[in-house]
Amino acid sequence: MRKLYLVLLSFIALSVSGQDPQFSQFYSNPLYLGPSFAGAVEGSRIAASYRDQWREAPAKYIVKSISYDHYFGTFNSGIGVLAYQDVAGTSQLGSMNLGLMYSYNFQIFNVWHVRPGLSFSYLEHGFFGDLLFMDQIVQDGGTTTGAQKPVTDRARDIDVGTSALVYSKKFWMGSSFDHLLTPDISLYASESILPVKVSVYGGYEFRRKGNLLKPSDETMTFTFLYKQQGAVNQLDLGVYWYNHPLVLGIWYRGIPLVNSHRGDALVMLVGIKTRDFNIGYSYDLTISNLLGTVRGTHEVSVAYKFLLPKRTKKGGVPCPEF
Repeated sequence: MRKLYLVLLSFIALSVSGQDPQFSQFYSNPLYLGPSFAGAVEGSRIAASYRDQWREAPAKYIVKSISYDHYFGTFNSGIGVLAYQDVAGTSQLGSMNLGLMYSYNFQIFNVWHVRPGLSFSYLEHGFFGDLLFMDQIVQDGGTTTGAQKPVTDRARDIDVGTSALVYSKKFWMGSSFDHLLTPDISLYASESILPVKVSVYGGYEFRRKGNLLKPSDETMTFTFLYKQQGAVNQLDLGVYWYNHPLVLGIWYRGIPLVNSHRGDALVMLVGIKTRDFNIGYSYDLTISNLLGTVRGTHEVSVAYKFLLPKRTKKGGVPCPEF
């Protein structure tokens, strides 16, 4: 009966508008945030993330991603590729996305940059595991019950997204528009589109003053992320403290009186950041109306940067990397 219950939940999920998965450490997954971040480290970067949401719940929700990007200084351009997959429940209802990203870096005045970006992607939505239907279950009286089966186990489509980023040495502000082609993800004959997702993000970095002989590595960075997709909206507000190599962060997620009277979650982060390597762990503490029903969410991110220039030039973006 537990399997049957999870299958019913999967079919309920099919009847509502689709939504994108999310990452708490969204700056550790920059290409997922927007194509303007392709090539943002002035060299090459490989990044991977793993998110296990509500681990103790019967129907698990897991998101995995991996990306690679590189900055071509001669052409002021960044190129990146991104792959991610999210699955939920015993039947692993979810989506898979493969994308190609491009960004171009314009320098205006002496310290300001404008970075537009464009993405093209291929996506699949459907069941990535074994699917159990009600008519496969024999009840006590020997009869079976019927259920409408999908026309296909996978829906496939293409998509386009765009973004723009404005930044200086300590400040950045950007926005992304995903699913501009509103791809059809229905597994039945009726249409079920993936709504356009709008993201707005930004922040400012404060650095403690050092001296010429001993520059300071200690920074405090305040950031935000607002997302809207269909009828759902979400606001993340947070702060990062960094003192080489340690990073600590805390976030509040939610819009009181919209998500719940308390919000959605408190996110706590600890990480190690060096010039070439980052690793971070975060825990989402649930504070929404689901408090007491589900527990928190674990997320791990890893990034490796190579082929970096000896000195920062004009491609790098100042935002955090977690």
